[in-house]
Amino acid sequence: MDAGQRKGDFLAVVASNRRIGDTFWKLRLDFAGEAADAFRTFRPGQFVQLDAAGAPLPPAEQIPEALRDTAERQVMLRRPFSFTDLDVQKRKTVGEILYCVVGPATLRMTMLRPGDGIAVIGPLGNGFWVPEGKRTALLAVGGMGTAPLQHLARHLAYDHKEIEATVFAGARTTRALPFERKQDEISQGLGFALPEFSRYGMESFIATDDGTAGFHGFVTDCVRKWLDENHPKPENTIVYTCGPEVMLAAMAKLAAERRIDCQVSMERRMACGIGVCQSCAVECRVPGTGETMYRMCCKDGPVFDAREVVFGTE
Repeated sequence: MDAGQRKGDFLAVVASNRRIGDTFWKLRLDFAGEAADAFRTFRPGQFVQLDAAGAPLPPAEQIPEALRDTAERQVMLRRPFSFTDLDVQKRKTVGEILYCVVGPATLRMTMLRPGDGIAVIGPLGNGFWVPEGKRTALLAVGGMGTAPLQHLARHLAYDHKEIEATVFAGARTTRALPFERKQDEISQGLGFALPEFSRYGMESFIATDDGTAGFHGFVTDCVRKWLDENHPKPENTIVYTCGPEVMLAAMAKLAAERRIDCQVSMERRMACGIGVCQSCAVECRVPGTGETMYRMCCKDGPVFDAREVVFGTE
């Protein structure tokens, strides 16, 4: 967390809560007063802990069959989310959360309505940073890992106009891409496949494991193909990535092979979100030694220099 940045337990007010896909929703939250001030400096890649325990369950007929056996489980822990967007206004700050309905907490979140209040702890963790001298940024997204990278895209577009960013979004199949609007073949052919990124003037590419959209194969292979064709200067290039850990490990390996800096946003199960429970340990290398140590994903991360992380695939 930035020095001087204040975190706290705040009450946010739901501005909107929209379904954008089979299991994907977008929740917009209004922060006022002290909360608005606290979130004004929220960096892409940081996160909040959201308390969904007070939200009701949907009517029984609206509960997906896959969740009927677990829907009534008590929600005891808050859930961590990054913002996809942050709009700092004069009297309030508006944060947008992308979520996927996978369990009792996110199922309850679908019942939030405009005007409802919800408890949010934040800002938490350390986000992405932009090293000096970078001119090319490659944003590699795996599934729901798109959230902090959408926020980063906005940050780069407004605050780092010297950087040209290209986005690569991967998923198992088209239906697993957590984006709001499907694009026609013409827009994909032009390289502006995803409105969430093309609104910032960023070229974007889709990769699906089954070939149902865009590049047929892993998103890491799509990035490799782009590097082979475009030959960016390694010292001027940086990779930002968020997604499943196996994908992060592959992106870190590719970046290291090309001598390109890489930042990874890690994911762990988090109970407290502030480093007390120590349930979200990430094994990291100690620079200059052959030793490793454990750092907390919630407090030291979730964004790490890829060279520090010892991935489970190693």
